[in-house]
Amino acid sequence: MSEIRINKYLSEAGFCSRREADKRVDRGEVFIDGVMAENGSKVREGQVVTVGGKEILMGEQEPVLIAFHKPKGIVCTAEKREKDNIIDFINYPTRIYPVGRLDKDSTGLILLTNQGDIVNKMMRSGNAHEKEYIVTLNKDVTADFMEGMSSGVPILDTVTRKCKVEKVGKRKIRIILTQGLNRQIRRMCEYFDYRVVALKRVRIMNISLGDLKEGTYRDVTPKEYEELLRRIKDSSNAPIRYKGEGK
Repeated sequence: MSEIRINKYLSEAGFCSRREADKRVDRGEVFIDGVMAENGSKVREGQVVTVGGKEILMGEQEPVLIAFHKPKGIVCTAEKREKDNIIDFINYPTRIYPVGRLDKDSTGLILLTNQGDIVNKMMRSGNAHEKEYIVTLNKDVTADFMEGMSSGVPILDTVTRKCKVEKVGKRKIRIILTQGLNRQIRRMCEYFDYRVVALKRVRIMNISLGDLKEGTYRDVTPKEYEELLRRIKDSSNAPIRYKGEGK
């Protein structure tokens, strides 16, 4: 290690994601050689980094990537002050953190890891990686609704990317997104005067939820992990900068 930004240091050390690192720096929790860090501060080889008084070492670590079936009511944050945080719920034996988010009322697949670069390469919107959802609505799905949802919807001062939408029931659709705006699917549906009754994520890129029981997790298989790395090989790992993700 020559010199790297503090958020990348904490991410690669497996302590937290870059976005969470930025928040901790903003709160004044991170120190480099006893000096409070700022966003953009750099760490040189031999310097001591502490968070909340605990030293964070860069050392080699075994990669962890798990698939979790998130129940309704669990919050996708590593913040311990949130009583329903996903980390306490899973109680994994080593430090991990979620790859992106599902909002509190949504269920389904979320990945957790200790590999910071994987997080950024997978979740950065510009990389356009697929995420698939099954959505139950409060009224019957019409052809106009399907056309509108797939063509791009004006929300949050932008227009969503075109996406794949398939009717799978009288009041149910399958939707595949390649971006992660804040509560995107719910906002898209609301634009057409529909309300989401239930939302479940069933796939992230090549990793599917399958029959994984709600509230349980599994290790991503070596084959899945190898394919995932292949898909993100040419993806940007620049820090994530967006309003927030959640469906």
